[in-house]
Amino acid sequence: MKKLIPIFLLVLLAIPLVYQSTPTEILKLKTFDALIEEQKPSGYFSILNITEEDITKEGGYPLSRQTLADIQIELLKKGAIGVGWVLAFPQPDRFGGDEKFAEALSYSPSVLAMFEHDNNEYPQTIGTVILGNDTGGIRATGVVENIPILRDSASQGIAVARTEVDSLVRRLPLLLRTPDGWVPAYGTEVLKILAGADTYVIKTNDNGLEQIRVKGLPPVSVDSFGRKWVSWTDTPQLSLSEMRVLCQGVCAENNIEGRFVFVGVTAKGVMPQVATPAGLLEPHKIQAALAESILVQNSPYIPDYALALELFIFIASVGLIWAFISYLGVTWGVSLALLTMALTGIYGAYTISTGVLIDVTWSLISQFIAGAIAFYLRFREQYKLRQQIKKQFEHYLDPRQVKRLQKDPSLLKLGGEKRRCTFLFTDVRGFTALSETLEPEQVTEIMNKALTIQSDAVQKHGGMVDKYIGDAMMAIFNAPMDLLHHERIAVECAKEIQENIIKADIGVEIGVGVNTGEAVIGNMGSDTRFDYSAIGDAVNTAARLESATKEAGVNILIGEKTELYCGHRLKQLKPIKVKGKEKPLKIYTF
Repeated sequence: MKKLIPIFLLVLLAIPLVYQSTPTEILKLKTFDALIEEQKPSGYFSILNITEEDITKEGGYPLSRQTLADIQIELLKKGAIGVGWVLAFPQPDRFGGDEKFAEALSYSPSVLAMFEHDNNEYPQTIGTVILGNDTGGIRATGVVENIPILRDSASQGIAVARTEVDSLVRRLPLLLRTPDGWVPAYGTEVLKILAGADTYVIKTNDNGLEQIRVKGLPPVSVDSFGRKWVSWTDTPQLSLSEMRVLCQGVCAENNIEGRFVFVGVTAKGVMPQVATPAGLLEPHKIQAALAESILVQNSPYIPDYALALELFIFIASVGLIWAFISYLGVTWGVSLALLTMALTGIYGAYTISTGVLIDVTWSLISQFIAGAIAFYLRFREQYKLRQQIKKQFEHYLDPRQVKRLQKDPSLLKLGGEKRRCTFLFTDVRGFTALSETLEPEQVTEIMNKALTIQSDAVQKHGGMVDKYIGDAMMAIFNAPMDLLHHERIAVECAKEIQENIIKADIGVEIGVGVNTGEAVIGNMGSDTRFDYSAIGDAVNTAARLESATKEAGVNILIGEKTELYCGHRLKQLKPIKVKGKEKPLKIYTF
């Protein structure tokens, strides 16, 4: 079940990314807004704003077509190479100025706006060359066209401004599909007439549109819907009043000469403002930005493989962070996890700076979530291990040793290991006869006192009480924790047990056997019930020595290897024969 957690988490976190949920899409777009570098204007465009002050001077809105014709001519006299009116003229001028305006439009490349309308009426399509299957694109819902006399004197483009999921305009289609073919967006048509081209070249792939090209200009990378990411450049702007006092010729202040001028109304209540990452903008400023964007080298775009790459980054980085924290410990795990997050963020920022919009924000969020869960599970596992250690050893080890094990469980190797230790066995003598003459409560009290004296001495000297067997006890020195000079310490512990039993005067004696050697130590038992213990010849010999204390006539018997390293001058006794040993054992006592 534990192994399935990361898989389940990956699937769960991948759902918002794969299905492009609204929150993740908004987060992605906001990230792009913050990291996309602002581009410099191309120098080919200017914006003419008809302000509220200008409208007041001209006698109110709408301005007559004769006035518009005058503005057109005045712009051309000041050096404009073309004029784009991001205004629609679906009805004739009630003042009869359409002929004059149409004539002025014909003096230079001019573009009029068409605005979308769900009337299912479409303008005449333009010539296109399609390299690949004719698939993809955004379908127009219909448009409001300009009156014939004006559209015959100028080009037309749809001033489209479709919003994203957060109601901001960021991507605009360069062409829109109609039942009969393709119609250009306003900013696209401007560049086509400036380049003197007659057709658009559309390159498609299996996903839809890939590139759109105007003859004479580099191909523009678009998404499968034919949308271009808009770069919100600081295109020069001036009002109608400022234009009329603008010097001509080589004057440094002339932002019109040699430029195509986008004309629109900024007076309040006339044209709707559209929300963009750069703020509220009028349609002519949006179309100017689109035209500028088409000319930007390495302009930002979202490639077709973006989702596949984002999914790969997500799976790889989240999986790595889970593995780091789950298997490498807190220090290395968290350090490598943070490094992975940093590298992911750096890679995402780098790709955006190069114009390839790859989003890693959801991957970063998922990395944090997965890392936090992995850290919690690791912490819980360590906590349970510490509690297990405490439960298993708190009655057998000195409390200071238990705390050391809890702080660093690596000191304890669960599962079994071969280790050289000193083993101490005890047995209460005379207890059986004593219990026959006393009440059960008195027997229990004496036994508890005797065992407490023994366990206190073991814990004091850094050993571990392995188990109680009736009125007998087994203790280990040098396991589960390392204990220097465990031979000497075990011998001193045996001596102190004898001294404390005598001082307690509880009517019993203690036989003690001490032996040193290698044994297998660890958790032993069944799958459902196990205990920390030791098995091996050295353990059995220690038990035999304890049993032989009666035969030897002493209270403590110490094995040969223990005597060799204990550092005490011990008395050697006559070797004894014990069960399981062919040769007699050398034995020692105080």
